[in-house]
Amino acid sequence: MLTPELEAERFKIEKMARSYGLDYFEVIYEVITYDQMNEFAARGGFPVRYPHWRFGMEYEKLAKGYEYGLSKIYEMVINTNPVYAYLMEGNMLVDQKLVMAHVYGHADFFKNNQWFSKTERKMMDVMANHATRIQRYMDRYGYDKVEDFIDKCLSVENLIDRHGPYFDKGREFNKAQVETAAGDKNREKFYRASDYIREIRESLETKRDQQKFFTPERPEKDVLLFLINNAPLDLWQQDILSIIRAESYYFAPQAMTKIMNEGWASYWHTTMMTEQVLSDAEIIDYADHHSGTVAMAPTGFNPYKVGLELFRDIEDRWNKGKFGKEWSECDNYEDKSNWDKKTGLGRQKIYEVRRDYNDVMFIDEFLTEDFCIKNKMFVYKFNQRTGEYVIDTRDFAEVKRKFLFQLTNMGQPIVEVVDGNFDGKGELLLGHLFEGVDMQPDYMKETLKNIQTIWNRPVNLKTTMENEEKIFRYDGKEYKETTLNELPASNTDKGHGEK
Repeated sequence: MLTPELEAERFKIEKMARSYGLDYFEVIYEVITYDQMNEFAARGGFPVRYPHWRFGMEYEKLAKGYEYGLSKIYEMVINTNPVYAYLMEGNMLVDQKLVMAHVYGHADFFKNNQWFSKTERKMMDVMANHATRIQRYMDRYGYDKVEDFIDKCLSVENLIDRHGPYFDKGREFNKAQVETAAGDKNREKFYRASDYIREIRESLETKRDQQKFFTPERPEKDVLLFLINNAPLDLWQQDILSIIRAESYYFAPQAMTKIMNEGWASYWHTTMMTEQVLSDAEIIDYADHHSGTVAMAPTGFNPYKVGLELFRDIEDRWNKGKFGKEWSECDNYEDKSNWDKKTGLGRQKIYEVRRDYNDVMFIDEFLTEDFCIKNKMFVYKFNQRTGEYVIDTRDFAEVKRKFLFQLTNMGQPIVEVVDGNFDGKGELLLGHLFEGVDMQPDYMKETLKNIQTIWNRPVNLKTTMENEEKIFRYDGKEYKETTLNELPASNTDKGHGEK
């Protein structure tokens, strides 16, 4: 519930947002304490989520950052219908107005960007349902046992096919839901009727026997789906893994559009605040807080800053006609400097970009050499002699290449299932799409151990390490590294993940 003063400002800002053409689901604001803000943020923005120690760790980190003045959460908004947004109790009025203007930008982006089109809009209810199911499992099988399994699942939560939902993968998603007893619409029947439990268990066991050691026709990028359908899991384990997978898919578009989403929201809060919302007495405070939000150190990266400036750059270019064949073929510096065809297409273009692009597409198409120079975006390296970061290269192609590489798959390794019956022994073979960067050995080793626990048989990973193709294997007891040319020919003729 907002105070009368905040409600009056909310009404004014929402009316303004609509007048600019922003389109969003209803936005519900709630004023909460800083402690509640940290608690919700630790759970990914949701007041109710399944119990786990990692949320407690994140809460402690946020709480200490706030108490020591190192960090402060000004806004938090959730992609749901209706949209839920939180304001922190005690913030200055100018901050609350800034946050509300910023939130309407996010809400418009959530509703209209195509990469959010497949997300669950009732995720608040879904999260509460997930928490209830996991709590029941903890009551039934023991807290430590269930939490330990959740730890294993969370270590591989990123092994999904982030682009899968946009290519008619609905059948496979529904299949995973149906095959987990707790995903069935007859949930209460599952909990209460032993005959029903036995029927489902026997059906799943029969299916596993018939489809034992399944090998996909082509490499399967959705590793979690493969494990749900083929690993020898108990029903409760299968359900928990499906919960982790569902939440991973929900959060995936936010990671895929972080720069655009924050840039779009920042574009609109600056537009609304500077054109109509601010009073004369608030200008200094607003400028101070906004500048802190978009500040970017030379060696750092701020998605608010980069996204905001790129949207402004696109709007300016399309307003002046700085696009198309004539513009790209012009090689006269003076003509380009004074170029203005007065096309006035800037606002239309940024709405189009907001609708169709994700961060990789956004940077690939609109990051220009002039933009990098203007915003001092270079590649830096650490100078051991001086103890400072210095510019390593100003080459635009190299800057853009490294930038895109960091954004692809959110900088995480791309791993897929190649074979569920590797070497004819029912072992799992994973393939790593090597793009010039070795996997981190410690993380790789621990992840293999966790996957082996889920698969309950030996797990292998093919990758390139130190310029050699290798297979790393963990069988539950021993961790082994083998160079590919050391393997018998029968073990290497499958391709191991290469397309």
